[in-house]
Amino acid sequence: MKKVTDINISSKTLLPSPIALCEEIPKTEAAGKFVAESREAIHKIIFGNDRRQLVVVGPCSIHDLKAGREYAQKLAVLAEEVKDRMLLVMRVYFEKPRTTVGWKGLIMDPNLDGTSDIPQGLHIARRFLREVIELGVPTATELLDPITPQYIADLVCWSAIGARTTESQTHRQMASGLSMPLGFKNGTDGGLGVAINAIKAASQPQTFLGIDNEGKANALTTNGNPNCHIVLRGGSKGPNYSAGDVLNTREKLESAGLTPAIMIDCSHANSSKDPARQPAVFQELIKQSLTDTSIIGAMVESNLHHGSQTFPQPVEALQYGVSITDGCIDWATTESMIREAYQSLAPVFEA
Repeated sequence: MKKVTDINISSKTLLPSPIALCEEIPKTEAAGKFVAESREAIHKIIFGNDRRQLVVVGPCSIHDLKAGREYAQKLAVLAEEVKDRMLLVMRVYFEKPRTTVGWKGLIMDPNLDGTSDIPQGLHIARRFLREVIELGVPTATELLDPITPQYIADLVCWSAIGARTTESQTHRQMASGLSMPLGFKNGTDGGLGVAINAIKAASQPQTFLGIDNEGKANALTTNGNPNCHIVLRGGSKGPNYSAGDVLNTREKLESAGLTPAIMIDCSHANSSKDPARQPAVFQELIKQSLTDTSIIGAMVESNLHHGSQTFPQPVEALQYGVSITDGCIDWATTESMIREAYQSLAPVFEA
């Protein structure tokens, strides 16, 4: 009989079940409490009366655990300093969407050599998330593969659906079952409609194919996720963080019957992919937030050192603390930018 299945599959690697990995790398009771409290704090900033700014800041992607730990330790100190006016959440991104091909993140290729040791990647991701939580820093990540949440979502405080996947039915369904607040980015063309539709879809009950914590295939039915909001990241036509863009977004959200909660991504098209322009975008959104309560926060790509470096290249040749994906601002710039914003927010909290 002529073969008709697995024609293009060259190998299979059995993954641990989600429950086995979670039992091997458990979260402590204190960590669970911290995640729950962080999610509630984020919810109040997005939908409640907490006027603090939610700032999702950190490396474009985690590729070096030592550098990631150093960044998290620095962020923990700064977060404590500004906590009465801003809630800092660390980007702990392990999955990276690719336009064609390329490194797909630490979960998919933890050794950075194309061997794609996903079981090791899942172990590393869960352990690192736990480390960041234990430093007292809330965590954020982009969830790309719909199976990944079963392994790590209990250690994630906020998540994102990227511009490439906001229109995806699979990701809207996945988002409807997630337990944390979540931001949908506008489309790569800058269009708002796909993100608004995604928020509406994810807030509703959905039934779809997935796996349970034992790794068994299930028809999963959700309650809908009421904690979704929009993230403006610009598009092919340019930035979309001006006061006029924010007003337009607010009006469209309200027309759709949604809460006008708007986060602004300081990177990507809003900075014309130039990391040095991120502080100016951040400064502008902080200024707008003083009078526009629909602006609830920002995303910032930041690392120990400025810019990015070419990858792939030998791991031993990589510069420490420099992104191998999108370019980032350095720590000194991040610290200065956050402290300046803290001072600028004074009128909101001292009135």
